[in-house]
Amino acid sequence: MKNDLGLTDSSCSCSAHSGTPAIESNKRTTVTEPSMAYTFQVAGMTCSHCVESVTSEVGRVAGAERIDVDLVPGGLSRVTVSSNNPVDPAAIAAAIDEAGYELILETP
Repeated sequence: MKNDLGLTDSSCSCSAHSGTPAIESNKRTTVTEPSMAYTFQVAGMTCSHCVESVTSEVGRVAGAERIDVDLVPGGLSRVTVSSNNPVDPAAIAAAIDEAGYELILETP
């Protein structure tokens, strides 16, 4: 006994319903990991809204492809900007400042 749950559409013309094998595409999508990463210590971030603000501002910097934030409320959060192309660290610092947070420069 076959249960029809009403999930098929008889007007659909895709091969999944016609009994004809689907045509496989020879196109392949290659996902590459960004090859460069810039990490910054940021003070003043306390919540997810802070993360969103910094991510939004830094995401506008030319070349910034991925922004990861390791939030440490009340401490120094780590903001990592990844890219396949060089990114201007001064532009990232300006974006963090624009978001309202303090970039902490590490001293040797």
